[in-house]
Amino acid sequence: MYRDISKLVLYRDLGEDSILLRLAAIFRDYDEKKADKAELTTRIYGEMKRLLDLATSYGFDKNLWHNYLAFLLITNENSFSITCEKVGANEGTVNQFAKNDFRIFKALFDYDFSEIEKALDIDCFTTISNYQAIVKKERMYNKNVSEKVQAISEKIEAAKDETDIFDIVTEFYRAYGVGMFGLNKAFRIRHLDRGVEFCPINNTDTVMLSDLVGYELQKKKLRENTEAFVQGRKANNVLLFGDSGTGKSTSIKAILNEYYEQGLRMIEIYKHQFQDLSNIIAHIKNRNYRFIIFMDDLSFEEFEVEYKFLKAVIEGGVETKPDNVLIYATSNRRHLIKETWSDRDDLEHGNGGELHRSDTMQEKLSLVNRFGVTISYSRPSQKEYFEIVQELAKRYPDIKMSPEELCAEANKWELSHGGISGRTAQQFINYLMGKVEQV
Repeated sequence: MYRDISKLVLYRDLGEDSILLRLAAIFRDYDEKKADKAELTTRIYGEMKRLLDLATSYGFDKNLWHNYLAFLLITNENSFSITCEKVGANEGTVNQFAKNDFRIFKALFDYDFSEIEKALDIDCFTTISNYQAIVKKERMYNKNVSEKVQAISEKIEAAKDETDIFDIVTEFYRAYGVGMFGLNKAFRIRHLDRGVEFCPINNTDTVMLSDLVGYELQKKKLRENTEAFVQGRKANNVLLFGDSGTGKSTSIKAILNEYYEQGLRMIEIYKHQFQDLSNIIAHIKNRNYRFIIFMDDLSFEEFEVEYKFLKAVIEGGVETKPDNVLIYATSNRRHLIKETWSDRDDLEHGNGGELHRSDTMQEKLSLVNRFGVTISYSRPSQKEYFEIVQELAKRYPDIKMSPEELCAEANKWELSHGGISGRTAQQFINYLMGKVEQV
């Protein structure tokens, strides 16, 4: 095993702590008799524990060894895999190196563990090759990643040689991409001293635009802008503003689900992370995906200056924003920044003389002009609220109430639960379903 791995070229950067490299070191020590039986067994069990932990995180099943090797192939970001993402393989000398590496992975897929199992009197490799995972709730692992890993693992199992594996893997890169951006829809970031770390969001909401009742013009406008973006045409940053609970955030989550297969990804950031915007864009600007940087519930108080970071990234500065990045934001404020009557008094008198407040106010308000598309989500009328409730109720056959009774109860609910909105309607339906499930 260790001799094969040492011949990897493109896929050799597996990380010093990778399970594969550590197992290879164990097998080398076994061949060279550098460790006794007890030590080798202990080290192997340590790697089995790590493999089982990984399998639990990603919902691997059946042959965990094959799942793990497939996971390495589709997550390893190297010059070849990144070049192939979203476009597939091209002609070039690099393909020879890739096929060399795939030949090694084929040998790893077919590796015979029986000798070391017999010598050490263990059967853990046989066990993980015929594994039956405990069925887990979807929220406990990333189902999207799990399904993709297991599907490509089965395809590679059936491959005859490295050429078959080359076709399988490059087709995966073309369809989904590579690494964390290929496998995940959405991310948060973590600030580090040396930059930023992207943290995948497991089990994102599966909502679609059709699930949001009403707001057809708003959804149409959002869809048209996003379609232009993912198709490589000119598109605008988008601000969704309006009353709370009207579906602004839901619309953006739905857009991600509808265009994920076309290469759309989302990075959610918060106001205190705006200082990291430049680092985020530096990481994603050369990838073959379309990224929406999502800012939910965006607003600024008078004393906050983070909006200047946002303005600089959206427009202005020496380096322009790349074509594969847009900013989508939601806000309850039309102008994002709190305005006071004092802002409208043009002159402020103080020890330092007179200051023109209008200049400061215009600088703040100019932020909203950086969003080429602004979409208003207003609170529904009572009639529209009842229509939303009735439409949502149709999706749950267990709710057996007449339209009149449903509207009467919905009216009582909204009077004591935050007023009329789509969110209130959904919460009312959840309440009814909770009562049904108790019966």
